[in-house]
Amino acid sequence: MSYLGIDIGTSGVKALLMDRAGRALGEATARAVEPVRPHPGWSEQNPADWWDAVTKALDSLSKSHPAEMAAVRGIGLSGHMHGATLLGANDEVLRPCILWNDGRSAAECAEMEAALPRLREIAGNIAMPGFTAPKIAWVRKNEPQIHAKISKVLLPKAYVRLLLTGNYVEEMSDAAGTLWLDVAKRDWSDQLLAVTGLTRAHMPELVEGTAPSGTLKPDLARRWGMGRDVVIAGGAGDNAAAACGIGAIQPGEGFVSLGTSGVLFVSNETFRPNTAGAVHAFCHAIPDTWHQMGVILSATDSLNWLSHVTGRSQPELSGLAEAGFNGPGEEIFLPYLSGERTPHNNAGARGSFVGLSHLSDTARLAQAVMEGVTFAFRDCQRVLGEAGTSFGQLLAVGGGSKSPLWLKLIATNLDTPIALPEDGDFGGALGAARLGLCAAEGADPAEVMTMPGIRRVIEPDPALRDAYTQQYQRYRALYPAIEEARK
Repeated sequence: MSYLGIDIGTSGVKALLMDRAGRALGEATARAVEPVRPHPGWSEQNPADWWDAVTKALDSLSKSHPAEMAAVRGIGLSGHMHGATLLGANDEVLRPCILWNDGRSAAECAEMEAALPRLREIAGNIAMPGFTAPKIAWVRKNEPQIHAKISKVLLPKAYVRLLLTGNYVEEMSDAAGTLWLDVAKRDWSDQLLAVTGLTRAHMPELVEGTAPSGTLKPDLARRWGMGRDVVIAGGAGDNAAAACGIGAIQPGEGFVSLGTSGVLFVSNETFRPNTAGAVHAFCHAIPDTWHQMGVILSATDSLNWLSHVTGRSQPELSGLAEAGFNGPGEEIFLPYLSGERTPHNNAGARGSFVGLSHLSDTARLAQAVMEGVTFAFRDCQRVLGEAGTSFGQLLAVGGGSKSPLWLKLIATNLDTPIALPEDGDFGGALGAARLGLCAAEGADPAEVMTMPGIRRVIEPDPALRDAYTQQYQRYRALYPAIEEARK
């Protein structure tokens, strides 16, 4: 038997086949058309691009691994969160999907919280422009003709699920990022829905991530050479799926993700919000489990920005910073190129370099960028601690985890060992495939979602601890001072 994980990202789709023991059997990727930004701070994508990438990836797998595809019993889905896919009465897409990194709805967030003072209590989260509900509030105000036609609102992977199964279904981890879910009760909130002019009728059915959500349409099963009654699991939002892939499902287990955005993820046994610190408190994809996240919007994307400015590749920049590293530099970078979520909840925040001199060359700027992102993770750790959450060793994932210096900076600043897993794919596609196995076979998630072997552990450097604590305090002082000057 084999199991398939499909990870739907904004830049493309990855499909991964695995066996019952979790060993990878094959994979395929397909790029999607990049999001467009019709106005500053906006980010939109055509949902048809996700489906096109899914079909291309699975067509490729069916050609390269026909026997393994024929043996597929369960499919799991992972997807980028928060996107507002608006469907009309006949499932037609009413407008381009407003994506997770779209910041247009800041005013609507404030209006929603004023209209429902208990919003944060019910949702367990601050109303942020990244979430789905404020996007619908924006559409209601600015595109009323579109709002009036809404029959269903689906998240990206739920839209793909609809095309795979014909069912309107979402699971808890992704639904928690809409701002329509009562996260403690794991159910839609009529009060939260009403604030954006919607009802339960506009929402998909809810299931747990490990539960079946439908079966693959017969014509698609024939197209990809699969058998009958292939089960589609509830799946997970991208970060919860990554946690399932890396085995972070028990309380206190977590990871640090150095991707385009950055995530400090910790699994919890109870619902534990901290809205004052802009912590994300969501349902996990595992039943009766929750998780917290500190989210920063520009992690490796900050180094990518410097790469565009300097003409040096990200690996080159990382290498230059490491070669010249001798503790904290004079330069300080605030990585708010796309605004910031944790802890500031400010879509209008902007990045800054402070402390520049004639000595500020490419290597020093690269180090400052890496340190600034590290301090943003330290901010996340601080507000997670204020919510009563602690953690031990963290696993590192994402493209930035290839940089030894960056991992050393994070370990030292979080005063936490950072573990690098053995070579392999432990991302959203693997987590989705594991969820597909659970749904198809009724398997125990604790037995399926084990942690990988550890290749290396980066320990905090005690010789640098005091110097970085002082630099972090300077970093913290800059945000309020710069924001005050920008008013």
